[in-house]
Amino acid sequence: MGTLVLDPHVEKKVRAERAASGADRWDEVWEGVYVMSPLPNDEHQEVVGKLTTVLEISLGWTGLGDVRPGVNVSDRDDDWTQNFRCPDMAVFLRGGQAINRDTYWLGGPDFAVEVVSPDDRARDKIPFYARVGVRELLVIDRDPWVLELHRLRDGQLMPVGTSTAEKPDVLASAVVTLTFRLVPGAARPRIEVAHSDGEPRWMV
Repeated sequence: MGTLVLDPHVEKKVRAERAASGADRWDEVWEGVYVMSPLPNDEHQEVVGKLTTVLEISLGWTGLGDVRPGVNVSDRDDDWTQNFRCPDMAVFLRGGQAINRDTYWLGGPDFAVEVVSPDDRARDKIPFYARVGVRELLVIDRDPWVLELHRLRDGQLMPVGTSTAEKPDVLASAVVTLTFRLVPGAARPRIEVAHSDGEPRWMV
């Protein structure tokens, strides 16, 4: 259930408390509206941590780009804090259009990842990501488990494929030299990540 706070004193108090506790790490502002997202649970953090490591090994350490486990992305230079989103992971390739402004990036990453959590609005961010030029978006849903790859076409991020444990289709990125697919696992489905030539492979 969402809560709309119109009292500026209550808003100031809540935001101050979240800032003091660090809970505002994943908060965003959507066209001037402050959005407090649910804190990621342990499984969410496990997926983000392991996938960030794979992306860093494959792209960051090889000098192909910058990998960030969560970063502020805005569509404006003037007062960027009035409109920004925080993807769970972002890859900015060398020569990309996004500009690093230190506290935020102006323009979208070349490749972004959103891990869906209960009551969050991960999919509602897709139009924003398209506007800022995200070339590909990998959505990881966990209820039920499914991978969705979206690709920028004619100004919109369009779904180009899905992968489930029951139908583990390979999703090949056209932006980074990696493929993704969901495979069965003991406690939960695993995300198999591989270079486009097949090796090496990692299980997230």
